[in-house]
Amino acid sequence: MLTDRTIVVTGAARGLGAEIATTLAAHGARLILGDILQEEGHATAKRLGADFLPVDLAEPQSIADFGSAIRDLTDGTVHGLVNNGAIATGIGGIPFEQIEIDSWDLVQRVNVRGTWLMIRAMAPMLRASGSGRIVNLASDTAIWGAPNLMSYVASKGAVISMTRSLARELGPAQVGVTAVAPGILTTESTEYVPAQRHALYENGSAVPGPQAPGNVTETVAFLSSPGALTLTGQVLPVNNGFVFA
Repeated sequence: MLTDRTIVVTGAARGLGAEIATTLAAHGARLILGDILQEEGHATAKRLGADFLPVDLAEPQSIADFGSAIRDLTDGTVHGLVNNGAIATGIGGIPFEQIEIDSWDLVQRVNVRGTWLMIRAMAPMLRASGSGRIVNLASDTAIWGAPNLMSYVASKGAVISMTRSLARELGPAQVGVTAVAPGILTTESTEYVPAQRHALYENGSAVPGPQAPGNVTETVAFLSSPGALTLTGQVLPVNNGFVFA
């Protein structure tokens, strides 16, 4: 499905990003992985036969340098970008009145501005491919309105809105832009989530039980393929039917 397609995955050192990269590799993609965690990123890349480049989504120059390095690794053509990198831990369980301004700003800087700047850096190479695909990682928390998670929910709501707008801007160049909105996955990034919230998802979904990363990664793989252009602008809640969009 993805043979001969070069795909960039951010936040790929561990967790869901590494799971996404593993699935993309299994479908034949050539991968370029990015993350702030260099040791783990190199290890994941080695395991998958991928390239790894460090990137800090909070720093515009780091993102620009990442894009330049990718141009050097390729012929200036990239077929896919999976915007998985984000701050998701250490910011939950806090009422909105108690969120520290610096924490709020950091979440928006990484999750929103970082996503925008990454797309801006990669857009010329995606256009050059003639079949570019961008898959943004949103969250179903921004669809159903999860409480006590305001900075994260706001950031992922922005990602959903950017997906729709960018689909119209990039569509004329045959670049498709979609988003997936997972629920709570069984990865290390969700270990902090209270048992009550896990139970809410597991018991309240159309398909009961815990959600494994593979339920998300195969969808990301399809959305990165040439056949997914017709879905551009769509947000897919990949959460076993916990919430419908």
